[in-house]
Amino acid sequence: MADNSGNESGGSSNTKEAEKPQIQPIILPSVEQIRGQDIYNNCAVRSVFSGVMGGGLGFFMGLFIGSLDTNVLQDEMTGRQQLIYQAKQMGRRSWSSAKAFAVMGFIFSAAECVVEKARAKHDTTNTVVAGCVTGGAISAKGGPKAACMGCAGFAAFSVLIEKFLEGHD
Repeated sequence: MADNSGNESGGSSNTKEAEKPQIQPIILPSVEQIRGQDIYNNCAVRSVFSGVMGGGLGFFMGLFIGSLDTNVLQDEMTGRQQLIYQAKQMGRRSWSSAKAFAVMGFIFSAAECVVEKARAKHDTTNTVVAGCVTGGAISAKGGPKAACMGCAGFAAFSVLIEKFLEGHD
């Protein structure tokens, strides 16, 4: 009988504990974390960071795409010549892609950050404006028509990417 009464009182205390919501303490960010956030919220820092990351992505994409380039004269080249030629192709393609992606990342991030700070909002309009600025700036050498097409195309692409990534947070 003593065992039964112990289970009953133990069971009732367990239900009381189960009914109480578990309150987690609020953990405030440390001074270092706040400083890190403040540094990253600077548009210049964010833009340079995006440019470097874009350059890294472009470098690796260039390596991959450069490795797929084939030479028409492969039958006439020795194995060593093919290896040297392929390495040069990969290097040229990597450098070219790294520069293009670095500029693209820098311009897009700078434009988005400036627009976001000016509007004091984080929404799709910032992405549209940043995409338009980036596309227009990259294709400006082709003239006004190319700049307009680049603006519209990159803005649409930026919105599609943002909508796609929005569901994956």
